[in-house]
Amino acid sequence: MTNKTVSDARMPVVASRRQFVLGTAAFMACAALPFPVFAAPTAAQQIADHFSSVKTMMGEFVQFGPRGEQTGGKFFIERPGKLRFNYEKPSPMRVISDGKNVVIGNMKLKTWDLYPLNKTPLSLLLSERIDLGNQMVRDVKQEADLTTIVLGDRTIFGDSTITLMFDPKTFELRQWTITDMQKKDTSVMIFNVQNGVNLDPSVFEIPYAEVHGQKRGG
Repeated sequence: MTNKTVSDARMPVVASRRQFVLGTAAFMACAALPFPVFAAPTAAQQIADHFSSVKTMMGEFVQFGPRGEQTGGKFFIERPGKLRFNYEKPSPMRVISDGKNVVIGNMKLKTWDLYPLNKTPLSLLLSERIDLGNQMVRDVKQEADLTTIVLGDRTIFGDSTITLMFDPKTFELRQWTITDMQKKDTSVMIFNVQNGVNLDPSVFEIPYAEVHGQKRGG
C-alpha cells in the first residue's frame, strides 16, 4: 500500500456507540428488492481481484463520522472475515471481527455489542473474493485517478452500502465509506499499510466470556 500523510491524523474525537455501529460495523434491517446487476469493467474486476489476493494487512487509519467527528488508530485485517480496529486514546473503543461475529467494545465502560458479521457491510470488505459480476454490485466508476466500487445487498442489510476506493494504477485500497439507511456516511482512510504480514491469531479473538457476561441495564 502507498504511505499516505493525513492531516490532523492525531486528533481523535470520541464517537458515540451508535456511530461505531452505523459506521465501522453497520447493522441494517432487511429490505425487499435486490440491487440491479452492473456489468463490471475488466479493469475494475482486476483491481478487486488484487485486493482480494491480499490476505493480511495492517496499518493506520483515520475515521470520519457523519457529523465530521474524527478518530484514528491502528487496524489489522486477515481475509476472510477478520478485522481489528484499535482506536487511539481518548477513545475507549475496539472493533473486532473473528470471521463469524463483529463486536464493538467500550474498554472504559466494559460494554460490548455483538453482531453477526454476515449482517454487516464489513462482510463484503472482508470476503474471500469480491465478485463484481454478482448482484451485490451497486455501481462501478472508473476515473483517471480513482476507481470506485459500490457494494451492497438489500436482502441482508437494507439500503446500507460500502464504497471501496482504489488507486487504478497500483490497485491499492485508499478508503472505504459505509452509508447507512439514513444516507449518513462514515469513511475510513488507511495509510502506512503493510501487506502480507504475519498476524497472531489472538489479534482477532473476541472475549466472548466478557461479551456474554456483561451486566445489562445497570
